[in-house]
Amino acid sequence: MADRPSSSVQLGWNGGFRFTSEDTHGHTLTVDAPANEGDSFDGMMPGDLLLSSLGSCSGIDVVNILRRQRQDVTGLEISVTGEQLPDAPWTWVAIRLEYTVRGRGLRESAVRRAIELSEERYCSIGATIGGRAEISSSFTIVED
Repeated sequence: MADRPSSSVQLGWNGGFRFTSEDTHGHTLTVDAPANEGDSFDGMMPGDLLLSSLGSCSGIDVVNILRRQRQDVTGLEISVTGEQLPDAPWTWVAIRLEYTVRGRGLRESAVRRAIELSEERYCSIGATIGGRAEISSSFTIVED
């Protein structure tokens, strides 16, 4: 049997709904949620972290693919919005990624292909949640 990629994180509870998550490289982040609607809280909510994971996973792919295609990409912003069912467990049903790709002389076909490759082949987060949520995207190219 071939070795499979694996990953792990350790979480520690800090009271309330706040946790500190640490990866095997020593990087940490705070995950939290308000106790009541409107309460303040410290950290990213788990659902927002899921959207961030999807956007960053795809963003890493897109930048990498564009660079390999010798495209002069100078910036990438991704807006990710999601819709959930109204009742527990509040399953994600639709997620939209809007890419703004900045660069010099970027070919539209190269940008489109990079996003398609990420979404259809390389992004493990999208592949995992795409079975439950409809994932869609659009992009804009901004010339630097």
